[in-house]
Amino acid sequence: MRDRFKIMLGLVIFLILITFPIWYNVASGNAGYAPELEKPLNASECVRETAYMTSNHMDLLNTWRDKVVREGERMDTDQHGKEIEMSLTQNCLGCHTNKDQFCDKCHNYLGIDPYCWDCHVDPKEVK
Repeated sequence: MRDRFKIMLGLVIFLILITFPIWYNVASGNAGYAPELEKPLNASECVRETAYMTSNHMDLLNTWRDKVVREGERMDTDQHGKEIEMSLTQNCLGCHTNKDQFCDKCHNYLGIDPYCWDCHVDPKEVK
């Protein structure tokens, strides 16, 4: 029972340290920050709804990759039932032409390093 004070002090210090990132973001005003992405100028809509693409585009791209590479399928249907090609380069990058202002801005914010460009040519290399 003599160590009760030390244990409680240790727990308080632990809780302060573990929640520090949250308190820091709240105090600095960055808690609700999300990067503003450049919208494509030459397209009216995407292959799926915006909310779906925001949170699940990586699943869609992985599914497309598996179907194209492993099963030889090249076509998919968009949100309106229109047939589209399953291609990052030919489909997605046709509208999202500025990788730095669209893909990289969000991935850098989240600290994610996608491996798309291990196989695909970076759009700035094509020009």
